[in-house]
Amino acid sequence: MESVHDDRCFSNTFQEYNGEHMLREDGRLKDSLSKKIEAEIERLLERLYRGLGDEDEDSVSVYTGMGGVALLHLHLYSTLKQDFGQLECALDCIRQPLRKLKGHRISFLCGDAGPLALGAVIYNKLGNRAASEDCLKRLIGLQNAVCTDPSLPDELLYGRAGYLYALLFVRTHLGNDSINTDVIHRVYKCIIDSGISMSQQERWQHPLMYAWHEKHYLGAAHGLAGIFYVLMLVQDESLKKHVEDLIRPSIEYMLTLRFPSGNCPSSIGSSTGDKLVHWCHGAPGWIHMFISAYKLFGEDRYLQAAKACADVIWSRGLLKKGFGLCHGISGNAYAFLAMYKLTDDQAYLYKAYKFATVMMERNVRVRVPDHPYSLFEGLAGTIYFLADLLHPKNAKFPAFDLP
Repeated sequence: MESVHDDRCFSNTFQEYNGEHMLREDGRLKDSLSKKIEAEIERLLERLYRGLGDEDEDSVSVYTGMGGVALLHLHLYSTLKQDFGQLECALDCIRQPLRKLKGHRISFLCGDAGPLALGAVIYNKLGNRAASEDCLKRLIGLQNAVCTDPSLPDELLYGRAGYLYALLFVRTHLGNDSINTDVIHRVYKCIIDSGISMSQQERWQHPLMYAWHEKHYLGAAHGLAGIFYVLMLVQDESLKKHVEDLIRPSIEYMLTLRFPSGNCPSSIGSSTGDKLVHWCHGAPGWIHMFISAYKLFGEDRYLQAAKACADVIWSRGLLKKGFGLCHGISGNAYAFLAMYKLTDDQAYLYKAYKFATVMMERNVRVRVPDHPYSLFEGLAGTIYFLADLLHPKNAKFPAFDLP
């Protein structure tokens, strides 16, 4: 690939979509495209298994540790051949995180909630009901700390939105009866009340505001886009007034913050300017919020905002930082799969596939992340994306979309 002047990304030299049909009748990627991807998944899995021995044994989170590899195997079980061997691999991977729970972090990605939620689901699918219920009880037991500790943030990576996601993840897999609605509502309301309080104290013109480390972040990992996205995952008629009166006007405020390019700032008053095109900071995270808003409210401006995000990702999303989900090419490519699912426009599927071809080239040099085999920084996330690309209508961004 050819470098652009900005050393953050490669130039996108791909041709625009020419109308070629990319799918089989059953909605899977057509065989001439999928065979290469399937072979690459097998190759990368072998590389993953060889490399995991070099990872830090204390790295157990879903974000950078064995929890994320467990989620990958659960995903492969669901998307490929319903192979119980994948569930056994998922169980092997989650045992260590369950033994090393920290007790002081509460999110799905970086806290105890992720391994506990995964343990509840994996044990249930393997028929070990007692172990599943133990994980579930411990997960639900975190709610008091989540809702009473004023020092906790509200964002996705370390905060309350990440805990809420863990509850919704379990419900999606095990049914609504697995977690009482009152628990969901309590955490949801805690996040809402926190946002109202900060907005009122700091006299913002919109009803919800959040901060992480005293900075008003806006992206998916630490900021408003991620919080609002997770809140909109809670589909409950009794919460409709919160969505209309609080979340919607706050998203309207975010519409006013975008750069002319279509990209989105990482934080209010950010010194980085229009530079970051990452899922964690920038358009690749915001696009999922805009898509959800369009689905909920039907307003064309949200669709147009999502399209503008997709355009800037196509232009500047081939990141040199690597192939990962958080700040890499896989995470950016998920934006195109989300747009394809929304619009049925195969031009977006083409763009996702083209980003995949970059990751499958052996001669593309990108930076080596701190955790090169992990889900959100490294190889496990690339494999997760490639598996989703085979069934694009079922694609879900891991630990963000609901499975």
